Amino acid sequence: MVPAARRGVSSDIRLSGKVAFDETRLATISSRVHGRIDRLFVNAAGVTVRAGDHLALIYSPDLLSAQQELLGASRALAALPAPADTTTRANAAATLAASREKLRLLGFDARDVEGVLAAGAAEDHMTVRSTQAGVVIEKMAVEGAYVEAGMPLFRIADLSSVWVLLDAYESDLAWLRLGQKVEFGVEALPGETFTGTVSLIDPVVDPMLRTAKVRVTVANPDGRLKPEMLVRALVKVRVSASGKVLSASLRGKWISPMHPEIVKNGPGTCDICGMPLVPAESLGYVTSGFESVDPLVIPATAPLLTGERAVVYVEIGSDTAGTTYEGREIALGPRVGDYYVVKSGLAEGEKVVVNGAFRIDSELQIQARPSMMSPAGGPAASAHTHGRGGAP
Repeated sequence: MVPAARRGVSSDIRLSGKVAFDETRLATISSRVHGRIDRLFVNAAGVTVRAGDHLALIYSPDLLSAQQELLGASRALAALPAPADTTTRANAAATLAASREKLRLLGFDARDVEGVLAAGAAEDHMTVRSTQAGVVIEKMAVEGAYVEAGMPLFRIADLSSVWVLLDAYESDLAWLRLGQKVEFGVEALPGETFTGTVSLIDPVVDPMLRTAKVRVTVANPDGRLKPEMLVRALVKVRVSASGKVLSASLRGKWISPMHPEIVKNGPGTCDICGMPLVPAESLGYVTSGFESVDPLVIPATAPLLTGERAVVYVEIGSDTAGTTYEGREIALGPRVGDYYVVKSGLAEGEKVVVNGAFRIDSELQIQARPSMMSPAGGPAASAHTHGRGGAP
């Protein structure tokens, strides 16, 4: 016998998956001109580079005309006489700016453009530079190969942030929310625990595996988490009185729906994408009010379940002759670990049978009295007297 009680119950959701690249931090370095790769400064995948580092040197006759236009525009502007009218000077300055922009679009940065102007001569080679810091994960460029404009040469991944892709069963999806904290470990680093934030829950369930992908964004400043590492994760979920996910820490907080790792104390915009923040409650959390009261729960072994109904046997009296029980149909909420949340049908403090409820129900069925399988088995309310030798 255990009384129905309000208590803080939580569910531990265990998931498995692997580390993956953060796709928002991948960059493809492409050739912006037609030409020939004369030299590779990075000739193998796995090399760490910084933003602006040189990767390759490309020979391209097309560059000559673009640089000659720059030099011609610069000389024309410098050659204007002092009394030149404003319109003429403005046109010359606009031509020079357009020439600079053309080279920028071809992949020249500011120092490359200034180098051409300082040298006063056009070059037929251009340096391909990295657009971000990271690790070269794929090299498509080969020395001596001819390339077209737009052809990919390198792929670079910034591993300072990674994704963890987890598989969640359908039964676990009710407890998962954007912005939840996830703890996990990897087999390569035993004994260490890492933390990330749920940033996406796949809206489609795999029809074969019956699972949905859950994406967790994880900071990885030291680079110890490497793509394809196996992960075992744990999500601790606390349940509110109505059986929803409770998070007091998000009370009054505002979250970015596109980047849930961005949490602020009030309305505003996302630091990453600029989208308006939304209240935590709109993402399925319960954070305040009566919902924060602990739910009324009973042990999972107490109810007898038929698929449509849930019946418990409640103690309604006890004396020297024995104990009297009443079969009562109740409405259950979700199961949380070893407990069921009770929506209605029981009051706090009422004692329910935890072990032996099926035996009591079987005796009632033999007596053709109301029971779990036969709620209309007799004219009286379902009751059973244990230890008195018969029904009351």
